[in-house]
Amino acid sequence: MLRLEGVSHSYEDRAVLREITLDLAQHRIGVIGANGSGKSTLARTLNGLVLPDEGRVSWGEWDTRRHAKHIRRRVGFVFSDAANQILMPTVAEDVEIGLRHLRLGRAETARRVDEILVRHGLDGHRDHPAHLLSGGQKQLLALASILVTEPDVLVCDEPTTLLDLRNTRMVHRTLTGLDQQVILFTHDLDLLADFDRVLVMEEGRVVFDGRPADAVAFYTELMDEAPQEGRVR
Repeated sequence: MLRLEGVSHSYEDRAVLREITLDLAQHRIGVIGANGSGKSTLARTLNGLVLPDEGRVSWGEWDTRRHAKHIRRRVGFVFSDAANQILMPTVAEDVEIGLRHLRLGRAETARRVDEILVRHGLDGHRDHPAHLLSGGQKQLLALASILVTEPDVLVCDEPTTLLDLRNTRMVHRTLTGLDQQVILFTHDLDLLADFDRVLVMEEGRVVFDGRPADAVAFYTELMDEAPQEGRVR
């Protein structure tokens, strides 16, 4: 289980996370908040892409400060712009690169690559140039390239931001069908209806933690109001 204990972080003199303590145990967790609320920084702390100035982020016995490499193998990360994650010329090569550190051997590597491409509907594009895929296909490739390593947790930082409605629904169906724990940071409130838990962030803090409908209602009210001192709770 991912755990945050007193996590704070600043960029120069601007605090973006403020004393966040969380146990992230549920299968499907959503995180929502306005731009600048700290969502993306929080997402990046979960697998060590950002190390907190204060506090601790851990997964089991490991923490991101001392065991980032181990945690990144268990906690996969998907960015909002899939093009930033595509490293290799072809679809199959881009999936395969994530397996190199596992030293599985050619046969097992090929089996895993073929299996994940079929599972995500990319087998017909196996040898196609990865950067020529559609936006939705690129996001599926980014997911496949992480999932082929068989992580326990998938952290997704606004993975549907650049997608149209059809591709957004396709990515949502993919995330819903995963065995892995999914922690989804998003502005798309409709994606969260069937989640187990939704957190609302404001000014670097978690200000609400509860069921999706209640969290969305709280967030909508928060966005409709003028900023208020002491709003955080």
